[in-house]
Amino acid sequence: MADKAHVTSVDVLADFRATLILYVSKARPAVEETSSEVLRLRMWLQNDQRMHWEGQVRRRRKQLEEAEQSLSSARMSDLREAVTVEFKAVQKAKHALEEAEAKLKVLKHWNREFDSRVEPLVKQLEKVNTVLANDMTKAAAYLAHAANTLAAYAELAAPTVAPPPPPPADTNPLEDAASPAGGQP
Repeated sequence: MADKAHVTSVDVLADFRATLILYVSKARPAVEETSSEVLRLRMWLQNDQRMHWEGQVRRRRKQLEEAEQSLSSARMSDLREAVTVEFKAVQKAKHALEEAEAKLKVLKHWNREFDSRVEPLVKQLEKVNTVLANDMTKAAAYLAHAANTLAAYAELAAPTVAPPPPPPADTNPLEDAASPAGGQP
């Protein structure tokens, strides 16, 4: 029989633990960065883009009003060439205003839809972050404990088992059972 227990993969547990710790150290920042990016996108939609397109609508509406006033002045002056140029300017301003209003409408739609579309994914990210922060930390500690326990076990000497005592040599159990007096001649 061997003098020590036969444990050969304690180093594999330690290597796996090191790999797990490396994975967690890379995955947690990635998950946190993704969560931050979702928050930044929400703020960008709700604040920056909304303010930008509302400003564009106001500016383009003012440009349209100015173009319409110029067209009205050109019509009053009876200059055919000026009317054509001003009419094209009004059409261009109308198109620009319609474009800005359409983009603002799409932006408002996405502001309403953003949370309902993104929230389930954010919850999954939060679950992954919880697993990385809590469960994987516990798993690494458990692997360290398991490796230490197995290493200590491997250092123990194998238990020695004493052979069973031999039966007494002067009596024969078959002869004892066959005699009528219980083993007496």
